[in-house]
Amino acid sequence: MKNLEGQRVPQVVFRTRRGHEWVNRKSADIFAGKNVIVFSLPGAFTPTCSSSHVPRFNQLASVFNNHGIDEIVCISVNDAFVMNEWQESQKAWDVTFLPDGNGEFTDKMGLLVDKESLGFGRRSWRYSMLVRDGVIEKMFIEPETPGDPYDVSDADTMLKYLAPNVPAPFDVAVFTRKGCPHCARAKQALENAGIAYEELVLNRDYSDRTLRAVSTARTFPQVFVNGERIGGADQVEAWLQQRRAA
Repeated sequence: MKNLEGQRVPQVVFRTRRGHEWVNRKSADIFAGKNVIVFSLPGAFTPTCSSSHVPRFNQLASVFNNHGIDEIVCISVNDAFVMNEWQESQKAWDVTFLPDGNGEFTDKMGLLVDKESLGFGRRSWRYSMLVRDGVIEKMFIEPETPGDPYDVSDADTMLKYLAPNVPAPFDVAVFTRKGCPHCARAKQALENAGIAYEELVLNRDYSDRTLRAVSTARTFPQVFVNGERIGGADQVEAWLQQRRAA
């Protein structure tokens, strides 16, 4: 696999769709005068791409923006219709989805590979790169091993390169129920601390059985951070206070 660090990105035209119209986007439109992260993958709607690669880049988009990144681009050898539907299904609105339907960009990157054994034809090898004003500064190319390796092209690896001293944001889930004042208090405390969270509402997003499967506590809310149970509103406020004092 080619490593093109120090070289300019290939000059191609991406055939995209906006609404009911075709829109051509040239490489210069995307890269000139901007700091851009690109990640490329074998195909839309495929397991690793949908469960890990796209969601994490979308989740960390604001962090990348805070460190000078203007745009995050996902490229796949798929057509514009497929890429648009995939973005819709992923709700990945902080990532630009670019269709490389003919594989022209990927081929010029030296990363177009044979996936005919899977019925895919020719697809992109999985990689990510940081591009500044059209010049490739850094590439993370997955090792040439069988299957679909996913070890170095992830969003966290790119973040460590871009901002090595900045910790990744917390992964926070808040289990709530409607009308719960303590739930509102816990959420407000997290928001005041600038910590993003995902809220799951009882009987809308999960059942009582789901909560019992992950926690023995029966009170609301139940807040989890990076896989660890913090507890309710009091515990969240204490945890935040401890972080401020550290």
